[in-house]
Amino acid sequence: MTEAEARERAAAMLADAGIVLTPAEREAIEVADFGLGRLEEIGLQIVVYVNTERVCAKELVLFPRQACPEHRHPPVDGDPGKEETFRVRRGEVLLNVAGDDIVLREGEQHTIPPDTLHWFRAGDEGAIVSEFSTRSRDESDVFTDPQIVR
Repeated sequence: MTEAEARERAAAMLADAGIVLTPAEREAIEVADFGLGRLEEIGLQIVVYVNTERVCAKELVLFPRQACPEHRHPPVDGDPGKEETFRVRRGEVLLNVAGDDIVLREGEQHTIPPDTLHWFRAGDEGAIVSEFSTRSRDESDVFTDPQIVR
């Protein structure tokens, strides 16, 4: 699947869920394969609404069984690291936080403390997750797998 195809697929999933994007937001959907080249298995499609010094809001689109690999958001320049709340809008997500599995269904949410190892995977139908967090610094994320490039 090409990046353009993944972007279109993610936009269609968002539209099916009743989430309206502007044309600019559709074009800006980030397709992250984490440098592994296995997007259908390990990857994430991201819409960033806002990311300031204090807050961040995103939609995370996961294709069926697609996973975001284990990582943490470490302290940066005196900031304790990103705290994030995931709220499932569509589908089901298996969220692993510090080794504990949590199944989130539509309308359920969970908050992940800063600098805490976590990963997540969509169920068989894929998923849409709204992320509300403190400032996002993707370039500072620390992944367990050393082959991952963000």
